[in-house]
Amino acid sequence: MGAMTATTRIAAQLAPQRSSQYSNLARDLAEPELLASPLGAALHDLSLRSIAGQDYLQFGLPGPITSETIRQLASMAMIGGVFELFDSIGDVEGPLLRPIPAVHPAFVSPDMAATRRYKGKTNEAFTHFLCNMAKYASDFCRDDWSALDVVDPLCGGGTTLFAALALGADVAGIDVDRTDIETTATFIGQYCRENRIALSSKEERLRKLNARRWHFQLGRDDGRRCLLVHGDARETKELLAGFGRPHLIVTDLPYGIQHNAPLRGLLGDCLPIWAELVAPGGAIAFSWDATRFTREEMVEFVSAAAPVEVVGRPPYDRLSHRVDRVIKRRDVLVARRR
Repeated sequence: MGAMTATTRIAAQLAPQRSSQYSNLARDLAEPELLASPLGAALHDLSLRSIAGQDYLQFGLPGPITSETIRQLASMAMIGGVFELFDSIGDVEGPLLRPIPAVHPAFVSPDMAATRRYKGKTNEAFTHFLCNMAKYASDFCRDDWSALDVVDPLCGGGTTLFAALALGADVAGIDVDRTDIETTATFIGQYCRENRIALSSKEERLRKLNARRWHFQLGRDDGRRCLLVHGDARETKELLAGFGRPHLIVTDLPYGIQHNAPLRGLLGDCLPIWAELVAPGGAIAFSWDATRFTREEMVEFVSAAAPVEVVGRPPYDRLSHRVDRVIKRRDVLVARRR
């Protein structure tokens, strides 16, 4: 009989939130994020635990900590510090925590997403979570972010773009609001100057589409692309000509349109286009205000509107969570092209 594989016990601290408004965000979503990740299938004894007044996810992993395990844990949105957990060491009673250096090598600082402020902004940690859940459901779940292209066709002030840039992806965003796009373009220039990030840019007009595009290249030798477009998401394919097929399409649906014709109209028009555009093996992830548009209704509508397969396996079936007094219930749906 072979020797039993030793288990490494881990305590991962829940990521602190900048605003008390999102205080329960990590508590609700850290476990699903971890289970959806490439590490999820090997985890056991997963539970939420308080140690010295701080919340941790406690779980076991087979074998010793590897560089790949550290890379996966470091890239997660809803956990912070990672520690090896011991009940005791010698005569010293625990719980005792040994720090594990799990730090994601950010291409740009995550503060880029946090610094950008605008009306209707989505929490940057939640945006990072959306990117991860799309990636985990795709064929590219184990690929490095530097090999991936991420598109947000309803990008607003650019939080998705900056979160994905920090992870290391190439990004593109579209929005019909000219002010949002123009101020985001200005912000990119200002942020790069203030943080001494090499930046080249070019602006062009697409007269046939009545659209404008800003092409940014951040960094010198191993730079990243950021394409910013003022235009209609219903023309996503034409507006992104030359960018390439994205591996992931990630967006937070506008909260001003909920269980009514405008939301159905927007999704009904856009989803078939996004499904055609996304790369084979890629994924589409979006969040919406589920207060009046339930998950069951959304799954039924999406399945009928586009040639996609909704990812319904656990933990993708339990991503609903509270946001604030207005958005009492937000949910996340992830789909792959059939």
